[in-house]
Amino acid sequence: MAHSQRIKTPSKETAPVPADRLLAPFERFMRLEAAGGIVLIVMAVLAMIWANSAWGSAYTDLFRAHKFTVGFGAWALSKPLILWINDLLMALFFLLVGLEIKREILMGDLSTPKKAALPVAAALGGMVVPGVVYAAINWGSPTIRGWGVPMATDIAFALGVLALVGSRVPSAVRTFLTSLAIADDLGALIIIAVFYTEQIGLNYLALGGAGLAGLVVLNLLGFRRPLGYMLLGVLVWYFVLKSGVHATIAGVLVALTIPTRLRADQRDYVNFMKRMIVKFDGQINPDDPRRCSGEQQTLVLAIETAGREVQSPLRRLEQQLIAWVAFLILPIFALANAGVPIELGQADETSGAGRAMLGAALGLLIGKPLGVFGATWLAVKLRIGELPPGVRWRHIHGAAWLAGIGFTMALFIASLAFTGQPSTLDAAKLGVLGASVLAGIIGLVVLMTGPKKQEESAAH
Repeated sequence: MAHSQRIKTPSKETAPVPADRLLAPFERFMRLEAAGGIVLIVMAVLAMIWANSAWGSAYTDLFRAHKFTVGFGAWALSKPLILWINDLLMALFFLLVGLEIKREILMGDLSTPKKAALPVAAALGGMVVPGVVYAAINWGSPTIRGWGVPMATDIAFALGVLALVGSRVPSAVRTFLTSLAIADDLGALIIIAVFYTEQIGLNYLALGGAGLAGLVVLNLLGFRRPLGYMLLGVLVWYFVLKSGVHATIAGVLVALTIPTRLRADQRDYVNFMKRMIVKFDGQINPDDPRRCSGEQQTLVLAIETAGREVQSPLRRLEQQLIAWVAFLILPIFALANAGVPIELGQADETSGAGRAMLGAALGLLIGKPLGVFGATWLAVKLRIGELPPGVRWRHIHGAAWLAGIGFTMALFIASLAFTGQPSTLDAAKLGVLGASVLAGIIGLVVLMTGPKKQEESAAH
């Protein structure tokens, strides 16, 4: 989840008021690229401490034991809190993922075969090899069902660790890792929809399809306000959930219907802005430049409206969701899912739970780096793609390790693969958490021990 570059507004050019000083540390933290990853780590650690403390039963009761009911009559849904988080809140996360995938395919680093070749090849290698490693360890066991667990990359964590490296890596490495993770997410979504859907209720699925068709009609008719899409999207989510297909897929499907085109011509926008600024400037009171007249307020509202017309609804919704997902939805998910009771000796390597843990851990820690690096090397040698300018093989090596940070998506797929098997699920989660930490540390060390960009440029 990329954070857009911030430009200083006029208020930032004036002397700060006490409220600015109080909020400044929080604003600086939230602008850090690693901020989302830091919050996730804190919540995951808090979940582990809570689940293994004297209050561990309270953790289990809160997230798993008690059911919460929303709705009434035939429309009522009754679920434990963890399922509300995984089915509803994570649908918003997947909505954001879907928006990013659509944007990258239409206008980003996946928009042409030449641009997409290398990250897509890396993503394919990073899905196939971990799946094979897991399957080899769990062959002949019911835990083979978890083969999809080590196949996904946590983009927030991976980019957060990469941000700690700073100027030692070129910006193209971040672009490569982001594109790889987005292609990776697309593969994970397909796996969830195809392999982790138990039974399909065709009637509900048809109703969900009708809602989706309604969203497409809104797009074709030129509706641009996200609220209309979200209201109809809730119905799509409900019907997809009731159909048996995992509800998070609804988030991606809704994202694909959000408009991407601008309403206004950019040249018309520039001319309009020039006229508005001239009019606004002519209304400034030199004795009190901080007081706006009624006409100036009207001009400001017109400028805000024009700004929305040159920003696509997709991009606007994406920007609105980023902070909510990074600092609320994913931390809540981590708190609810990362709390694994550690009971030494319960899951040895020969048990089903032990094999699931080992498969998840080695899939991420060995399969993921090997698959990403190997597929990238093969794609370059076969001239399917080429390394971006300034990117060296050591950068790909480090990025391949960072791709082994599974966390969010891996925990999510584990919850689907081992529904009703709490001991196996907890073991798989431990494997994911341990491997993600190690992969992140190794990737950071690989990238930190290399020369800075300036030194490398001088050497070449």
